[in-house]
Parts: sequence; structure tokens; C-alpha cells
Amino acid sequence: MSKIDSLQPDPTVIGEVAEPPLARLPDPATLFNIRAERLRELSAQHQLASFLLFLSGLSSCQHALQDGLPDVDLPGEPERQRARDHAMPPLGGGRFTADAAYDATLERLLTLAAGVDMPEAARTALASVSAADAATRTALAEAVLANEIPVQDFAAHVFVAAALQVHYARLASALEMKKLVPVGDGVCPACGGAPVASMVVGWQGAHGARFCVCSLCATQWNYVRIKCTLCSSTEGIIYREVEGGNGTLWGETCDKCRGYVKILHQHKNPALDPVADDVASLALDLLLREDSYRRGSVNPFLLGY
Repeated sequence: MSKIDSLQPDPTVIGEVAEPPLARLPDPATLFNIRAERLRELSAQHQLASFLLFLSGLSSCQHALQDGLPDVDLPGEPERQRARDHAMPPLGGGRFTADAAYDATLERLLTLAAGVDMPEAARTALASVSAADAATRTALAEAVLANEIPVQDFAAHVFVAAALQVHYARLASALEMKKLVPVGDGVCPACGGAPVASMVVGWQGAHGARFCVCSLCATQWNYVRIKCTLCSSTEGIIYREVEGGNGTLWGETCDKCRGYVKILHQHKNPALDPVADDVASLALDLLLREDSYRRGSVNPFLLGY
């Protein structure tokens, strides 16, 4: 593993003054289709090819199921105003209820997923969730949202997590971006979720800025570079990548909290997807674990790591 002790100036940003917004809301109509294509691309000649193709198929289901879903139920304006006043995420705070929109999302996902090639353990888990009653399905969703998933039951929660991603992306996309407020380091200002990774982006007006990406609703929020997304330390930050890497995906390690979150240089490769490339770079996780760093990010497709 190679180590990069400091970020080097990016010559592409000379002459630009980046004034990034606080946040960028997701576009669920394109999000999952783009992810499915990226996973399929990454599967070529990859040691995890069959798993990446399974996730590509699941992401395609996330995309396909959205046509004709019931409208999502946003919190009312008074509730959103209270969230702003108290620096709280408008979709957070244990607000989840299994309403008509979510129930339809999960049911459609389970139906479509039956046509995806998957490992036998995943097939068994799919059958278990499909046969579960409403109370059990709600309990599964609550476990995902609380990030308290029993080790022996990871597979079943993957399907529920995939449905929750769609549901919360739809909720977040209906918010007013300009009315979001910072709620804390490493916390999504829309739903309160944890980051799956961070990205250095190349958008006009934000070139070279870093955004954390929510593992739940896919909202992106601006975050200072060279600062731990877990403990906010600006000391002892070291960037590491697998030997022979191309410099587009690093582990941002923190010697204060001994945690890490991956950082993707999307301005160098616009095809990078935080969820897909996180899974495909599992080798980096294994190497960082050998160095006694703990994974601080959340990815429902990497439950258990």
C-alpha cells in the first residue's frame, strides 16, 4: 500500500474560485441506473465479478421500480422549519413510517429482484423477506436505519436497505436545497445518514471541492478537505491507496480516531460512483484493516465490513 501524506495542488482549478453550495440533492430518476452501469463496468475482470453483477442487477431494479409509485409524504413546512431552527435534518429524527410509498417500493423491489442472478444465500434471504409480515419488514427497516443489523441476518437487510435508498432518495429530491442547514460533521443535512464516501468533484462552480455522499438518501454535502469525516480532526490525516492505484480512490485515514472513509476523485474520473466504487475497492478495506484502522463509513452492500 502506498501512502500520500498531503494533497497536491490540482492544476485544473487554477483561475477558478469554487463557491460550492451546502448540498446537492439526488436525482432518483437517474441515480440507480448510473450506478447499475458503473457496477457492470467494474465487474469486468474483477475478483468480485459475480457479486458486482448481482448488485448491478439490484440497482437496475431500484431504477425500474420507480414508475408509478405513490407520492412520498414529506414532513409539513412547520416541521421542516423546526428542523432548520434546531439544525436538524428534516427527514431524520426517527421519522420513518412504513407508508404506502415505502410499502410499494419494497414490494416492487422484492418482485423485480426475483429475476436477478444472485448467490444462493441472497436468494434464500429474498424469499424470507418476501414472506415476512408487515411488522417484521418494519423491524428490518428500523434496524437498517439504526445501523444495528444482526450479523447472522445481513443478507435479508440488503434488500430492505435497497428499498430504503430509493424511498429516501425520493424524499430528499423533493426538499428545497436552499433551505437545508448544516447539522454536524459527517451527518447528512437531509436525512441524518452517515456518508458512504466523500468525493472531490468537478462541477462548474465547485471544482475541487469535497462533498460527502449520504449512504441512505444520496444527498451530497460540502465538507472541508483534509479533515476527518468521523471525528473532525485536521491532524494525523494520511491518504492511502492500494499499490499501483491510479490516484482516483484513496482511504482517508485519521490517526486520532483510527478510522477511515474513502475519498473518490470524481473530478479526475466522472464515472466514479460512491457506492459502486466503494464495493469494488474492498481490497483497500482489507489492507487498512491490517493496519488497525476501522471502517467509518456505511454501505448497505458491504454489511459486515
